[in-house]
Amino acid sequence: MFLKKLSLLNYKNFDEANFEFDSKINCFVGKNGIGKTNLLDAIYHLANGKSYFNPLALQNIKHTKDFFVIDGIFEKQKRTEQILCSLKKGQKKVLKRNGKVYEKFSDHIGLIPLVIISPSDSNLIVEGSDTRRKFLDSVISQLDKDYLQKLIQYQKTLAQRNALLKYFALNHTFDKETLEIYNQQLAQLAKPIFEKRKVFLENFVPIFENYYHAISNGVEKVSITYQSSLFEADLLTLLEQNYNKDKALQYTSTGIHRDDLDFLIEGYSIKKFGSQGQQKSFLIALKLAQFQFVQSQSGEKPILLFDDIFDKLDEYRVSQIIKMVNQEEFGQLFISDTHAERTESIVKSTHQSYKIFNL
Repeated sequence: MFLKKLSLLNYKNFDEANFEFDSKINCFVGKNGIGKTNLLDAIYHLANGKSYFNPLALQNIKHTKDFFVIDGIFEKQKRTEQILCSLKKGQKKVLKRNGKVYEKFSDHIGLIPLVIISPSDSNLIVEGSDTRRKFLDSVISQLDKDYLQKLIQYQKTLAQRNALLKYFALNHTFDKETLEIYNQQLAQLAKPIFEKRKVFLENFVPIFENYYHAISNGVEKVSITYQSSLFEADLLTLLEQNYNKDKALQYTSTGIHRDDLDFLIEGYSIKKFGSQGQQKSFLIALKLAQFQFVQSQSGEKPILLFDDIFDKLDEYRVSQIIKMVNQEEFGQLFISDTHAERTESIVKSTHQSYKIFNL
């Protein structure tokens, strides 16, 4: 899998731009604010139907313009795939594969396997549980359509139950029988989601630990633990136990939508006790483990995007990552950096073909 061509029209800070890429390494170099990260985000957008950095779709349209278009030509198993994503103000976003419009964006997930490593990944450590759940769900969803569909249905049913709880509060009424219908539906959807999350983490965590060991020279031990109320009881039981609480709060206080991942170093929270270097190593190991897991499950090497990471890492960590590139563990790489000479020195040492784009 690799991206051959990319065309942008009115996307973020680009009026119009066209690129032809190397099948191995491509580097975007230039000053901060010139659009390097925006190019990586455009590639991510084609793979996932949305921006990695800006969830508000309209804000990805260039100022003073009314629409954007991202058009990419990929080669997948000797087959050409054209993916086009566009948005016009006042209309719904459109995602096309080989000229055919997707009815559901979720049908596209997994077609273009891709992993991004960015300084903004620090949100996985510093933000709340929602950010870590999204990471967990995004990795599993790339490989399991059934999981994604059940997750979408769970979220819809949850929103309906929450709306009902608010309705009860506003109208000073309570209908337990109607609420129990949603309880049954949520419990039925939650069980397979919970089980698949457990199985995924059992396979994923050892890969992650190996990558952390390689990047950090094995100085300390890290781990990830899965926190879920479903370890205590099935969701139907939990919902029944929390009737009064949910009634008072006007939302559903228990369920897989509250699950979290504990990121630990030597058994302690990496958010509280990890140094900056340890946190960076943790995050890169997390994303490289995602890469390897997706590759092992799909049989394809995902496209890998490195956003400004050489500015954020010490020489030892950079050298360890480059060793992995030399071992041809990776497929197509995209790298953004502010220093052209540093970038060229790094990519030359891989002895792979490359292109450098000075922006």
